Amino acid sequence: MKTTEYLTAIIDELIQTVPQISEEETAQLVTAVLEADKVFVAGAGRSGLAGKAFVMRMMHMGIDAYVVGETVTANLEAGDLLIVGSGSGETSTLVPVAAKAKQLGGVVAAVTINPQSAIGQLADIVVQLPGAVKDQAKSDYSTIQPMGSLFEQTLLLFYDAVILKYMEMHQLDSGKMYGKHANLE
Repeated sequence: MKTTEYLTAIIDELIQTVPQISEEETAQLVTAVLEADKVFVAGAGRSGLAGKAFVMRMMHMGIDAYVVGETVTANLEAGDLLIVGSGSGETSTLVPVAAKAKQLGGVVAAVTINPQSAIGQLADIVVQLPGAVKDQAKSDYSTIQPMGSLFEQTLLLFYDAVILKYMEMHQLDSGKMYGKHANLE
């Protein structure tokens, strides 16, 4: 197969994920972002990278948002929102983060393949995204892509869709957001 044919297959897989995402679950997450004083995002590996991109866009919109584990991350307080992106929902470093957020009175949202996971069970809001977990032998979902790639790509694009919904609700556009873009580059 040519590289461009692989790219077409990846895009086709992504297109197939969209109708499987619940608009109701998504609306709950958007509402939680709107209502939170501060938003924290956690993820490991490539899911963590998608989370960092999400936090960057929230910052561009004026949302007080942080990546869990960074040195400049604020403290989570009651009523703040923690969003955890984890395909399996069992990532060993993220389960205690979700538990601590609950203990502190935070709202926990899980974006995961597996709502029945440890993180899913701790969450107040669960958005289920389609995809295969890293060990595809343990997955009912079929993909040509390795490990958790389909979930991670869907997660990144889903986060961008949440940003667009927030922009629509607050009548923001790229011009308004650009004023908060880094200028020391």
